[in-house]
Amino acid sequence: MMTAKTWRRLIIASVIGILTLTAYTTRQVGHAGESVTAVGSTALQPLIEAASEQYTSEHLGTFISVQGGGTGTGLSQIQEGAVEMGDSDLFAAEQKGIRANTLVDHKIAVVGITPIVNAKVGIKNISQADLIRVFTGKVSNWKQVGGRDVPVVILNRAQGSGTRATFEKWALNGQQSVASQEQDSSGMVRQIVASTPGAISYVAFSYVNGGVQPLSIDHVQPTDRNVTTNRWPIWSYEHVYTQKHPKPLTRQFVKYLESHEVQSTLVKQLGYLSPNEMKVERDAAGHVTEVK
Repeated sequence: MMTAKTWRRLIIASVIGILTLTAYTTRQVGHAGESVTAVGSTALQPLIEAASEQYTSEHLGTFISVQGGGTGTGLSQIQEGAVEMGDSDLFAAEQKGIRANTLVDHKIAVVGITPIVNAKVGIKNISQADLIRVFTGKVSNWKQVGGRDVPVVILNRAQGSGTRATFEKWALNGQQSVASQEQDSSGMVRQIVASTPGAISYVAFSYVNGGVQPLSIDHVQPTDRNVTTNRWPIWSYEHVYTQKHPKPLTRQFVKYLESHEVQSTLVKQLGYLSPNEMKVERDAAGHVTEVK
């Protein structure tokens, strides 16, 4: 026969077991099936993808889908409420048709953008005036600007691309590139330039590898250090836009992207700059001021 003391022990053990099981079940149900979709800038895509894999591995039951499509797509879809995160190379106020005051801006990173050419073009530096002449169709052969006797092949990002808008604004002094082949993906742009004789385009620093030649402009090199001081002006913030009242998982993931853990590791490892490293600030109108 069990004593009263033994009964008490059994009851306490049972209650603890029930509470533990309830807590575990609640945690699992609370996260299971939760998801976030991020769409937009392909320049920002590698960082969001890497961070999402890290986040979901630490938060079982969550799912984050990351897609490209370009800045225009990201901003239009977040405005319509079709996704939880709209990734953009531009301020929402710069994109026609976007009601910036209905969205919340989170500056996750800074990315430098550089012109790249096929490695056999034969140049490593170009003047800004000549760069404009190339992209506006006034230069048809690389020998006209000190390169080899190879026809110029221009490859552009698609209309609506934040990378294209940034490049045309700051590298081409606001002039539009001549009509040419267009690509939606930064990775595909790099691949085509690497394999096409005479090709030129532009990508985020994070996409530059040994298969293509980045160009200095007026002997200023496309480096992170030059970006931080605006000596290299072809850069943009990498924005994540959300609705004003995002769901909890969206809010938590954005907070994770802004955390020291991500900013001090993934951001740097993947070729971006943290906004905290910038010695200048730029607003939606393009005004640049020193960080105080």
